[in-house]
Amino acid sequence: MSKESRAALLKYWGYSSFRPMQEEIVDHVMAGNDTLALLPTGGGKSICFQVPAMVMPGMCLVITPLIALMKDQVQHLKKNGIAAAAVYSGMHYQEMELAYNQAAFNKLKFLYLSPERLVTDRFIDMVKRMQVNLLAVDESHCISQWGYDFRPPYLRIAEIRPYIPAVPVLALTATATPDVVSDIQQKLHFKNAQVFQTSYERKNITYSVLHEADKFGVLFRLFRKLDQGSGIVYVRNRKRTREIADWLSSRGISATYYHAGLDARTRDQRQQSWMFGKFKVMVATNAFGMGIDKPDVRLVAHMDLPDSLEAYFQEAGRAGRDGKQAQTFLIVSETDIKNLKDGFEASFPPLKQIRAVYEALGNFLQIPVGSGKDQRFDFELTNFTKTYNFHVLEAYNSLRLLEKEGLLSLTENEDQTSKVFIRASREDLYRFQVEQPAYDGFIKFLLRNFPGILSDFVKIDESQIASKLNISAQQTASMLQKLHEFQFLSYAARKDKPQLVMISERLASKDIQLSNEIYADRKKSAAKRIQAVIDFVRNDDVCRSIQLLAYFGETHRKRCGKCDVCLKRNSISVSDVVFQKVRNKLMEMLQKRPVPVFEAASSVEGVAEEKVLEVIRWLTDNNLIVKDGNGNLRSKKQLDINV
Repeated sequence: MSKESRAALLKYWGYSSFRPMQEEIVDHVMAGNDTLALLPTGGGKSICFQVPAMVMPGMCLVITPLIALMKDQVQHLKKNGIAAAAVYSGMHYQEMELAYNQAAFNKLKFLYLSPERLVTDRFIDMVKRMQVNLLAVDESHCISQWGYDFRPPYLRIAEIRPYIPAVPVLALTATATPDVVSDIQQKLHFKNAQVFQTSYERKNITYSVLHEADKFGVLFRLFRKLDQGSGIVYVRNRKRTREIADWLSSRGISATYYHAGLDARTRDQRQQSWMFGKFKVMVATNAFGMGIDKPDVRLVAHMDLPDSLEAYFQEAGRAGRDGKQAQTFLIVSETDIKNLKDGFEASFPPLKQIRAVYEALGNFLQIPVGSGKDQRFDFELTNFTKTYNFHVLEAYNSLRLLEKEGLLSLTENEDQTSKVFIRASREDLYRFQVEQPAYDGFIKFLLRNFPGILSDFVKIDESQIASKLNISAQQTASMLQKLHEFQFLSYAARKDKPQLVMISERLASKDIQLSNEIYADRKKSAAKRIQAVIDFVRNDDVCRSIQLLAYFGETHRKRCGKCDVCLKRNSISVSDVVFQKVRNKLMEMLQKRPVPVFEAASSVEGVAEEKVLEVIRWLTDNNLIVKDGNGNLRSKKQLDINV
């Protein structure tokens, strides 16, 4: 198996060897076993399902909630000569049908699906005809109610296993606590399973928390000292991305900004400009993350507190992908914790309000109860909120909760490119050109300039076509629409406004499946994650790396020696008279017997307990004394003698 998988890795991706643990995961999957792979951000998760899928006969189904990620991976696979397609809510129905048929007739190696499409009647009917070799569940933490991005549609993934009974499942995620790891296996009905997990420790990354009121000044000083490489600044507010980028640029540090409210073309241009070094700093919301694999990111700064340590760990983990030293800074002011708590409360509007927003939405879009499934609408949130006098944030968070329940999908300034697929057979093509001579030149132009248009949807730009044919863009769109009405081709016109897709038919508001249990449990889990963030920034006694690793279930790690906590502890002057006095007293006591920490802290007359504790920490870090399982301090020398 390994020989074949290494050959596929080299042939399609150009790598002669796997990264740590990838090969073991691939071998376990190819042996037909259910597998859970926990690999850090940038650890190469996609290779773990793409390689075995290429080696084994048949096609891999990939479940992911991230439409942008789907599009990105499908595009990359096609560039490598691998047949792939994606199906997600809001696509043209004929585009979905084409993908399903290609999969059923064994013309694809990968079919990417959003989770809500997985249990539709149409997909279940088609999957029975597909030769599936692997079910890959990306972002698998979404299946767990205890995960940081729980999505109820993920709970139904296991429902398709009876239709593909011999197919192994590979679940992948970058971050999962021990509770989530257990939950994923249970919810996916794992059999003969094995968990592959690399350590979350990134020894080349330093995590520091800076308590500063002058955040802009701190940010400037950090980037002024950055001689080589690039950086990312994360904020929670779209408006601030531009403000900070402009402020840095005005002080000689080249920066640009990125958020989901920008159109797709602008987002792509800015990402590419940063990737290729035109800008040193990218200031962004958490929308900036998917597919970011820039090796020379030396600095990641957070100007606002993240919602969870999982999110923070992933965002900070975009630093140091080349294995070289990198730094991350969480810059905290007095008001940040209050803002985080306020934002948490706003994220969970009362259930009554959520139902009111859903009811108003149906009326706003003029969808009768029982109708609207798979319909797509232009949707401006501000127009909606003004019409019904909702607070924007309250309405937005209500819609996001409804989205996670799988009732609708909300995209912001998607700027979806126009697509065309000629449906006519070659015989019908010739007959149509004879019968409709007015369209003959136009059709020939499409056939000459868009290879593959007879077998798949291709992206087009009406303005470019118009320019080459010396007609207007409006005439081009009109001709494409007429050909669509003739059923000669399928034309999906570009969408440049925010879109809302009704994934299910409109329900009566009282029938919305947003149970008190799910709502309350989700809010409780979110509160727990918020508290973990607060504890992290307030704990100035334990190494930042150790705190993060402990959150993900890893213990017994050595302190990093480089974070703000470690530097503070390293700053104790061992030549200081008080230090020497405390050290001598402690070592004298511990030579005689083990001593509880609380007793040791108050044992040196005339020295504050906090100072004694600092010395105890220094002696422990330098392996001169140890703390046993009972919480007693022991002399390392005495311990060695006893052993």
